[in-house]
Amino acid sequence: MDGRDEMTAADEAADDEMDMPGSPRVPGNSVDSLVLHATDNRVCRITLNRPEALNAITPDQRERIIHLLAEASADPAVRAVVLTGTGRGFCAGADLRGGSAAGERVPGDVARTIRLGAQRLIAAVLDCEKPVIAAVNGTAAGLGAHLALACDLVLAAESARFIEVFVRRGLVPDGGGAYLLPRLIGPQRAKELMFFGDALSAAEAERLGLVNRVLPDGELDRTARAWAERLATGPTRALALTKQLVNASLDSDRAAAFAAEAAAQEINMTTKDAREGVASFVERREPRFRGR
Repeated sequence: MDGRDEMTAADEAADDEMDMPGSPRVPGNSVDSLVLHATDNRVCRITLNRPEALNAITPDQRERIIHLLAEASADPAVRAVVLTGTGRGFCAGADLRGGSAAGERVPGDVARTIRLGAQRLIAAVLDCEKPVIAAVNGTAAGLGAHLALACDLVLAAESARFIEVFVRRGLVPDGGGAYLLPRLIGPQRAKELMFFGDALSAAEAERLGLVNRVLPDGELDRTARAWAERLATGPTRALALTKQLVNASLDSDRAAAFAAEAAAQEINMTTKDAREGVASFVERREPRFRGR
């Protein structure tokens, strides 16, 4: 896959009135400045910060996001994650300009690139043991749309748009799109979005069930913080097990789903939060969950 083609398509889709081919990585910019990271009130906030390129993801950024999600998953001090972007774009897809395009392509190269790149990024979101909220502040195109839709909860600004740009350049969707979309909205709707590549407004995305809430642009950040902080006070292990059960149920038969549910219950009842939840019910008070 030619990353330049995908990025150009994403740019055109993101703003039909502006011809912006996207910006290559600026020399001297560290990946830490291109992926901002902060943890506050037990919430890990990951912010894509290439607004001039509508937050198209470079390979370095992708690896940084994967690393941060893995850290958040393992860190008991982190109990929720928010993923968002700066400027007018949430993420315009993958920008592979910095990668090597020289040399003859060998059969298997493309599959390997997708498997080790876009698919690992989406898997990092799906496998994160903390609830992940996407705060979609603007255009989410291609891989950027799939990055948002892989999150557990999706909040979108009124100005946000979701675009399956691949067909515009004769490409097959990557980043788990053909896995995620049918599970969210059914195969017929998924094929409509992927076959035509039309921009989907935030309101239409909410109507289809891709988005939990659509908010005025000025309220997106506040609501994302409120949701994340609420999750961060919840029973963290129970939420992780619930996430695993729901995600796995889409690929399981009833017997496997029931067995997974019973196993999750067995594991969860060993946690301090489960004991606190039962005790608070008996004592008729609000529970005080510690994420343990």
